[in-house]
Amino acid sequence: MLLFVLGILIFLVGLALSIALHELGHLSFAKLFGVKVTQYMIGFGKTVFSLRRGETEYGVKLLPLGGYISMIGMFPPKHEGERARNASTGFYNSMVQDARDASADTVAPGEDGRTFYRLAPWKRIIVMFAGPFMNLVIAFVLFAVILMGIGIQTRDVGSVSPCVPSGATATTCSSDAPPSPAKLAGFRPGDLFVSIDGRPTPTWDDATAVFQRSAGRTLSVVVDNEGVKRSLTVTPVAAERAVVDQNGKPVVKNGLTQTRTVGTVGIISGAITVRQPVTAVIPAFGNSVAQVAGVVIDLPQRMVGVWNAAFGSGPRQADGPVGIIGVGRVAGDVASDAQYPVVAKVQTMLSLLASLNIALFVFNMIPLLPLDGGHIVGAVWEWIKRAWAKALGRREPRPVDMARLMPVTFAVIVVLGAMSLLLAYADIVKPITLG
Repeated sequence: MLLFVLGILIFLVGLALSIALHELGHLSFAKLFGVKVTQYMIGFGKTVFSLRRGETEYGVKLLPLGGYISMIGMFPPKHEGERARNASTGFYNSMVQDARDASADTVAPGEDGRTFYRLAPWKRIIVMFAGPFMNLVIAFVLFAVILMGIGIQTRDVGSVSPCVPSGATATTCSSDAPPSPAKLAGFRPGDLFVSIDGRPTPTWDDATAVFQRSAGRTLSVVVDNEGVKRSLTVTPVAAERAVVDQNGKPVVKNGLTQTRTVGTVGIISGAITVRQPVTAVIPAFGNSVAQVAGVVIDLPQRMVGVWNAAFGSGPRQADGPVGIIGVGRVAGDVASDAQYPVVAKVQTMLSLLASLNIALFVFNMIPLLPLDGGHIVGAVWEWIKRAWAKALGRREPRPVDMARLMPVTFAVIVVLGAMSLLLAYADIVKPITLG
């Protein structure tokens, strides 16, 4: 139980640091461009600790489930040069004007030039993109640590059989059995396959597939053992082997084990952790971003699956969306599982944090307020309007009034809140676990 709690605490600390660096990205460029930032907060709810440095209050709140910075003048007034005033009746107008009022209240006399909405559109884009970009950088660094510093587990030549058993279920050879092709070729424990007949075979399964279909054919094999490459020549021999299912178990039909004749060389696999080159980081990182983006794009459909699993008897999809409770639970399971070696625990925890940061990046780039992507879209639209007006020789247009989108913002907040509650419930009653 202690290790389980420790795993959750490690994850929460990693989450809090990811959020802190996200907000630091916003803060750094906002201050660089002269915007007055009144608050930098990690978490929501009641303030646990805060201090003031200059014009900014820095603090930590009770629930480390997000963060924010408060910049003055997020929205422009309805008319240039005026203070906020009462809106006309109506739900839409009231929401819009309330947003303008709240924004105007943050601007003290003489500070209009330090408001967020006064920034050039390209500066606003940088301020809002800097937060998600920090999550992208964190994820990339974590991937580099995992692949280059720790490595990934793969299968190598664990041992070389002195001979090739003749039967499908035989495990030993007679004393007069000829040496195995692998022994004759000079294979050694720890060999990793590089290529066969000039074609790359980076995995054990790749090499096995080639050997199985090449009985009686001489193959040129390149292997790597601790950085030293060797060229070998091997001729697989035909042998009867049991047919196995996707779980590696022999297929039995009518009480008889099903067999087939395949090529074999007489090697047994072993597990090894191999550090990857820097060139492997970018493809792995890109694949992960694409996978998370796919989950976000299909989020409405996937949330239906979460609902059916949470309130029905259907299974929870392992590649579906998961909430903070679910990820924390997985972190606790990994930390407390005695079957995981320490290196594997560290690697898994780093992978969880890397995936979390990618999710924060992709999610925040959705072009809807109050997410960062919504502010970026507004700035891009204003940039286009200004460029169009300049091309036509017209007067520069006013800043885009993002306050008009407050009803949409309210709807997005309601939907996100409902999704968070559903994921939290599903994570409790039907959690996702790692195999």
